[in-house]
Amino acid sequence: MANFSKSQRPQFSVDVYQNEFLPEGGRDVSAIVTVTSTGGGTSGGAGVNGTGADAAVVIMVDCSGSMDYPPTKMRGARDATAAAIDALRDGTSFAVVAGTHVANEVYPGNGRLAVAGPATRGQAKDALRRLSAGGGTAIGTWLRLADRLLASADVSIRHGILLTDGRNEHESPEDLRAALDASAGRFTCDARGVGTDWEVKEVTEIASALLGTADIVADPQGLATDFTVMMENAMGKEVADVALRMWTPVGVEIVFVKQVAPTVADLTGRRTEAGPRAGDYPTGSWGDESRDYHVCVRVPQAGIGQEMLAARVSLIVPDRLGGTPTTLGQGLVRAVWTDDMAMSTSINPQVAHYTGQAELARVIQQGLDARKSGDHDGATAKLGRAVQLAAASGNEDTAKLLSKVVDVVDAAAGTVRLKAKVAEADEMTLETRSTKTVRVKK
Repeated sequence: MANFSKSQRPQFSVDVYQNEFLPEGGRDVSAIVTVTSTGGGTSGGAGVNGTGADAAVVIMVDCSGSMDYPPTKMRGARDATAAAIDALRDGTSFAVVAGTHVANEVYPGNGRLAVAGPATRGQAKDALRRLSAGGGTAIGTWLRLADRLLASADVSIRHGILLTDGRNEHESPEDLRAALDASAGRFTCDARGVGTDWEVKEVTEIASALLGTADIVADPQGLATDFTVMMENAMGKEVADVALRMWTPVGVEIVFVKQVAPTVADLTGRRTEAGPRAGDYPTGSWGDESRDYHVCVRVPQAGIGQEMLAARVSLIVPDRLGGTPTTLGQGLVRAVWTDDMAMSTSINPQVAHYTGQAELARVIQQGLDARKSGDHDGATAKLGRAVQLAAASGNEDTAKLLSKVVDVVDAAAGTVRLKAKVAEADEMTLETRSTKTVRVKK
């Protein structure tokens, strides 16, 4: 169980939204599971006992040669790291790593973590003055060093912040993947790309594998604000290693499990077995927040009037000493067979909405890939569909990003024209943020 007193423990709720009615022969059951964490006496960002004693953070700063072109990138990275250090709560264990084709400890060094306080914050910011650009980029080495440092802390919350400005050119994709596989479940990590010379799919892969956020900071002057927000969010996390546990009766198979808000992330392939007919899907660390998950299960055929429990969805947090996990909340997914056509064909509004949001993320990626490959007809069709979905769901942020890549003729019909010239930063921002969703309109 997590280290809270009873009065401080955050409260979790699990709500299930679905149309449980199936037609004769119907087998697929979809539901939106809304998980909300509130309270714990920490909504203002103070941690256990008002300190950061149960958290550790490693900041990984790209110091490859390209960070000097232009010099504002390196200056922005130093300022951003200093701002993040200022946002650390007293008692938080932390370290700063300089990343090139190798990983080097900047502060405190010797394989240790420092404990945040006025003196160590000052020392860490002094050490940042020694950061200079030079060398290549091998992000896997940065992650492995961060993992070693974070593993040395006896804490629940382990988090990384990673900044890069370039492509991972000095190690193979397999090396990076191996580092991500080794780090997954050991710490969470937010990843940021600064400028426009980095690879979106690399940065989003890092964030996805380590259950963090990914974003672009096109202008280095925006780094300090972004790093401050990231660190404040990290300091607000209170419960680590929360899993969505799916239990299904005999004969029921899981089609998929996806996070659909605040971003789309497919968790289906990340299942770990958790006893007979049960599997855990990782959700990372939680503070005061709410997330939505779309689950789909396939049930055996049954006759009209029959009903069954299709799945039980639980929130599980492991015991740090290896004992019995704690169940934080639970919801049920049902299936009822009916010959009432109106009941069985009605689509639950939450399910319909997030099915559209997942398609929106998918067609943006497909449209941008088609555009890069020179398939203008394919790009126009996919990005037109994206404009249509964004408009229908009220996803105004994504609609604005799309309007920088296409000229919108008729949003409702999805009629667009590709822009002849698109700023690279605009295209990368759309790609990086394509998985951000909006919640169902009330």
